[in-house]
Amino acid sequence: MREWAERDDLWLRRSAIISQLRHRERTNTQLLEDVIVPNLGDREFFVRKAIGWALRQYARTNPAWVRDVVTRHTDSMSGLSRREALKHL
Repeated sequence: MREWAERDDLWLRRSAIISQLRHRERTNTQLLEDVIVPNLGDREFFVRKAIGWALRQYARTNPAWVRDVVTRHTDSMSGLSRREALKHL
């Protein structure tokens, strides 16, 4: 997934970002952050939406971790990703 997160193909990057959507408490947070960070500056809608979606889903399990990630990366995270991540917090 880390390799996919840095590929030119936006669909591979998106797949890497959302690969753990249903893992809940088994989510590998280091992997999640590792696939999100290289894509924070991407202007592609589907990538920005995937970042927010992955974080929003994980926020149901660990809201404090998601808030921390958003806070640490707020300057480089798109408004769309940030809004989606914090939608239910």
